[in-house]
Order: sequence, then structure tokens, then C-alpha cells
Amino acid sequence: MNIYTLNVGQGQFVVVTGNTQAIIIDSYVPLNPTADIVNVKGALAAILQGKHLVGLIVTGFDADHFNEVGIKIILNKYRPNWIMYPKYFKDTRVADACFAAIKTFEKQKVFARYSVALDKNDARFYNKLSDDFQIEAFSPHSDDMNSSNNCSLVCKIKERTTGATYLVTGDTESDRWQSIVRIFGSAIASHVLAAPHHGSRNGVSDAAMRLITPHTVLISAGVDNQYDHPAPEATKLFTAHAQKYFSTSYGGGQSLKTVATGASVSTYKFFP
Repeated sequence: MNIYTLNVGQGQFVVVTGNTQAIIIDSYVPLNPTADIVNVKGALAAILQGKHLVGLIVTGFDADHFNEVGIKIILNKYRPNWIMYPKYFKDTRVADACFAAIKTFEKQKVFARYSVALDKNDARFYNKLSDDFQIEAFSPHSDDMNSSNNCSLVCKIKERTTGATYLVTGDTESDRWQSIVRIFGSAIASHVLAAPHHGSRNGVSDAAMRLITPHTVLISAGVDNQYDHPAPEATKLFTAHAQKYFSTSYGGGQSLKTVATGASVSTYKFFP
């Protein structure tokens, strides 16, 4: 499994690739970047060469995850088979524009939508969406839909051939993690963790980190961002429970390529 965490500023755009297939997580492409960021079109051309993009996972409907420009690039150029998102709608102009783009695409291609809510825990497995990957969802749940952040889609992507796992977390905050820990326990263990809420101080809990036990934590955050992500409280947790952590905000901004083959995980700067 290769995980490409792209430097798009204070947002998220991740591509996961297997032997022949790929999945994109979130679609943020800033319109007027204030710092150097990756050329998303160029990066996708390099990453997806020889791969079939089977699906798009949207972790939430805030503009730094659900972005019209990114959605249109993904749908019009790479034409995935499905989209997965939380069963919660945040009524904003950005979300409306993104769903309008999706509806337009649906008229051109047979396209499946998966709106995820875990009112029944046995409905969390998605094993037929990809030949390369299995997907297991842990959030959102109606009991904790108290904010848009806690309605984020949390899911584990597992590569079939290597068993490597990547935990996708969106903007999920620590109070929602308490419920995830209680309900799912060690099922959330993963080799690689996407830092919840861009490395916010209230993005994850010690109890969750003890169960996830990641080798590597990957943080999507902008250079000198106004929220001070990643926060010292978060990096302290990452240091305590993971062997390594990396942020796109470091070194003046960097995209990251993470190669995971089960327990073996290595991360490098990515230059598309």
C-alpha cells in the first residue's frame, strides 16, 4: 500500500494505491494558495499512472475536505465507480456545489453512492468495492452526531495482499473517540494513522492512540496555519504511541509518500 499525503495547505487530499487500484480520500484544492503547494493535477497524473481509481472517500462536508475544484478534477478526469461519505449533510454553498458536480457526473456514468451511518455495527464492512482493498467503517453514529466534526467518516482501509492498514479519521474529535474506543476496541488498530482534525489538540485521545498503536502518523496541515496545527498536545500523544509522525506543514511544506507492507512502514518526501 502506498499512501500519498499531498501538500495542499490547510486541508486534505490523500491518494491510496494498491497493485492495480486506487482510492482518494478528500478533495481539497485551494483556489488562492498563500504558500507553495503541490500541483494536484500533476501529482495525480504521476500517482495514478497505470492505476484504476475505483472510489472517492469524503470524510466530511467542511470546505477543507469537500472541495468543488477537487471533486471536478477527480470525477471528470479519473471517473471513479463510487463515492462514500457520512450520512450527514452540512448545508453550505460549498457542499451544494460539490453535490451538484456529483449529480452531473451521475448522468454520464453508472456511479454508486454510499452514505455511511453506523446505527448497526454489523453494517460497517465494505468488502466488494475494491479488489485491492477492504474498507471497515467506525463512524459516524447517530448517538454522537453533535457536531459536523464528530459526523466525520472514520474508516480503516486494508490492503488484501499485504494486510497493511490505514485509518482515515477526518475531523473526528476526542469525545467521539471515547465512543469509538468503547464500541470497537482493538478493531481500530492500524499501521498508519491519518492524524484526526489535522493534528488538533482535541483531535484524538490517549485511549484511542493506545488501541490504534500506529507505526506512523500522517498530518495534513498548512504551513504556518492559523490553528497552530499540529498542536503540541497532539504531537506529544503521537510521540508516545507511534514510532514516527510526519506533517505536510514541515520543511516549508511537503508532500509525503508512505509505503506500508504490513508492519513495515516508511515515509519519504514525494516529488511528483
